Amino acid sequence: MLMNMKDILEKANENNFAIPAFNISHYAMFKGIMEACEEKNAPVIIEIHPDELEHVGAEMVKAVTERAYRSRIPVCIHLDHCGDFGVIIKAIQSGFTSVMFDGSSLPFEENIANCRKVAEAAHPVNVSVEGELGTIGSTDAEAEAGANRIIYTNPDDAVKFVEESGIDTLAIAIGTSHGLYPKGMKPELKLDLLKEIKSKISVPIVLHGGSNNPDDEIGKAVTLGVNKINISSDIKAAYYDKMREVLADKSLREPNTIEPPCIAAMKEVAYHKLELFQTVGKAALY
Repeated sequence: MLMNMKDILEKANENNFAIPAFNISHYAMFKGIMEACEEKNAPVIIEIHPDELEHVGAEMVKAVTERAYRSRIPVCIHLDHCGDFGVIIKAIQSGFTSVMFDGSSLPFEENIANCRKVAEAAHPVNVSVEGELGTIGSTDAEAEAGANRIIYTNPDDAVKFVEESGIDTLAIAIGTSHGLYPKGMKPELKLDLLKEIKSKISVPIVLHGGSNNPDDEIGKAVTLGVNKINISSDIKAAYYDKMREVLADKSLREPNTIEPPCIAAMKEVAYHKLELFQTVGKAALY
């Protein structure tokens, strides 16, 4: 079943679990993620970044939407990290049920104003809106854009931001980065900060940069109230690491021969995230 972010995360917020938001870059990846989540009877957020959207084309969104409609599990289709109002409107017209306005690099009041503008356009057509306060780091050139310096979310600012912007979910900065952490770099999440923010705001909390973080910290973040965790690099690394192995056989050329083992490797990562986020079986709540 196709849902927006507000509705799919309401149950997660009420029942203290998180839903993975898997970034997909082509249909084979999407198909594998849907299979994994249906096997585990788990709700899922299918996330597409504007760069990914440009790569796959808006036409593929229609296929994703049709597949979501037919699924027995709750599915949200979400536009990730977008600061362009025009692209957001096109995404809504293409069938996205949730959009993110990323104004994290803007002055505070300007970020609020832009999120409010997006909410005013999205809410009348039952599309939910995610905003971001604070900055997410970036670990390499392959990752989504991030800040050179992490600016942690101020809890009191979060209260004002949610009240004045009209957003449905808030992405906060507690120490994560986009991409895969290089050897020797160990992220440390400010879980006390997460706890304080959770006590002050009522909307579901989002954690970006969820790949490659220690399981114990991510698991703790879920118990402390994070309801959506973005996963991109982890599933893509599994997919393409396996593809490099498969393509060692120079005779292979057919996608239906090459891609199934890559999908299987990616699904193993997805299964692990569903267990870690306590999402397994939660489709029964909807």
